[in-house]
Amino acid sequence: MKCWWRKTGICLFAAVLLLLSLGACGWEPENIPYEPDTPAPEPHTGLFVSEHGTMQFDGDGERVFYEFDEELAELVGLPAGEQEGTYVFLSGDLPPHGSMPIRYDVAHEMRIVVGEQSAVIGLGLAAEDGKTASSGLGIVTSTQIPMLFHDDGFFSVVFQK
Repeated sequence: MKCWWRKTGICLFAAVLLLLSLGACGWEPENIPYEPDTPAPEPHTGLFVSEHGTMQFDGDGERVFYEFDEELAELVGLPAGEQEGTYVFLSGDLPPHGSMPIRYDVAHEMRIVVGEQSAVIGLGLAAEDGKTASSGLGIVTSTQIPMLFHDDGFFSVVFQK
């Protein structure tokens, strides 16, 4: 009789251990954007200027007035000249969610929408040699918005206040 209880106990222990290990195998942490433990920065305000145009922010965190030259407009995929649109800063691709809205000081992308047209622009600073670039934490600031492009190497168009 003792032998039966012993075998049953071992079998139950093995079954519980198996269930716990199988449950742990399917667990993955949620893939969400990084959020610092600091207060979110205030939305951009004022005029930001680059060698290829301007962006004007009114501080509501939604509207942007821009004037891009033909070269930048073609790179971005938006109309050239004076335009009014909306914008949001994005996390970059986080499977399975895709790009998610996020505060600008940790953003990897910026979406600008003008009428029916929408463009997602990479954010970052290209190295002088054009072979590497930095993006993410602290690249976009309250006084700097660097757009990052890749065409035979990395290059940036930096808008500064």
